[in-house]
Amino acid sequence: LQQQAEQACRQLLRSQEGHEQLLQAAVEQAEGLEQSLRNAEAVLAERAAQLRDAQAQLSRNKLLIEELRGENRRFAMALQAAELKQKSMEEKNQLLEEQASALKQLIGKITPASLSG
Repeated sequence: LQQQAEQACRQLLRSQEGHEQLLQAAVEQAEGLEQSLRNAEAVLAERAAQLRDAQAQLSRNKLLIEELRGENRRFAMALQAAELKQKSMEEKNQLLEEQASALKQLIGKITPASLSG
């Protein structure tokens, strides 16, 4: 009976040692997983910061695009006004050329008459 008790005790010790090894392996695995989780969280935090920076840059770019569109509209209106002014000036110039031509013709008619008179 004592031998059976000793044998049972040895089996319990071996079993306990096996469980302790399994427990130690589980603890080490859990620590490894915790480290992996911390690493993943750090990478995720970095990516989130990059995304926030990209979002801020995108917002700044959108504002810049809107400003440029407004400026482009102002330039287009100024160009249109300049084109209208140029057309008006061309029309006035044409009218002045016609008047100058008419004056030359009139002077041409008057001059011979005054020389002969």
